[in-house]
Amino acid sequence: MNPLPGPHAPSTAPSSAPAQHAEVRVVATEPGGEPATLGPAALFIVFSRMALVGFGGVMPFAYRTLVERRRWVSAQDFASMLALAQVLPGPTICNLSLMIGWRFAGLRGALASLSGMLAGPIAIVLLLGYAYQRFGDIALVHDALVGMGAVAAGLLLSTAVKMALAVFAKERGFASTASTAVIAVAAFAGVGLLRYSLIVVVLVLAPPAIFLAWRQLK
Repeated sequence: MNPLPGPHAPSTAPSSAPAQHAEVRVVATEPGGEPATLGPAALFIVFSRMALVGFGGVMPFAYRTLVERRRWVSAQDFASMLALAQVLPGPTICNLSLMIGWRFAGLRGALASLSGMLAGPIAIVLLLGYAYQRFGDIALVHDALVGMGAVAAGLLLSTAVKMALAVFAKERGFASTASTAVIAVAAFAGVGLLRYSLIVVVLVLAPPAIFLAWRQLK
């Protein structure tokens, strides 16, 4: 991706700039600290890579790619978008890819991100489905799938810990940290232990969480 002129200076191009650059909405930051523009093609490639290397558990790889490696979004932004993506209908990672694609390149970016996230896995799932139908009864294959499930669970747990640390890092004062911890523990207990519906937990905890966040911003 080609860096924009100047390290971080705002663009001074006149309003009659070439139309082909109109699709870019947000300036991202590359790992080296240089700004870079993102278009549909770049989003498609990056999300395709994430979908392929993260087959079986894309979310940890999405966090590592978008937050830690490419630094396109901050840890706080990722956590906020992930929370919204989980509440909306549909697969969480697909909702997240739509949000990030729209943020950087509008409708074309959202479609490119979603296409990249789905194209490779669909082909692989079809092939694996056929292979499992033929060889799924073999004990070695069954044991391998159980091991892959354990690895995916570990990756999700590590991502959850990283996101929690990022959220608590911005808290100031004991009261703010304690209130955030209470909301987090209540959400975990409601969904993970008591098996309540995610929508019910969100409807119950969202009002106090929003109120606490509003008080912290005052």
